[in-house]
Amino acid sequence: MSMEKIMQEEARLTILKELAAESNKAISSERMRRYLLTFLLIDKPREWVEQQFQFLHDMGAVDIVPAGSVKIARLTERGEHHLQGIISIAGVLRPSTRAGS
Repeated sequence: MSMEKIMQEEARLTILKELAAESNKAISSERMRRYLLTFLLIDKPREWVEQQFQFLHDMGAVDIVPAGSVKIARLTERGEHHLQGIISIAGVLRPSTRAGS
């Protein structure tokens, strides 16, 4: 597996976890970009984060709402089910495979 693929799968899981931690289950692409840089040292542009949002949307894990120049992702029931281990979404790291999950 390539480093890029590993980074994408890790970032997608992190996005779902952060959405679940938000009181409204939503986060902007810019805020998520800063979070990924600060906590995972993933230094990617906002467009890359929005591509991860789109992947998760295509898999039914998030809904996306455009908000000016950024996008807002909101966790869906399917995304919550992935985090709970009820289902597995291809292309997203499983929560149980990471230490400290």
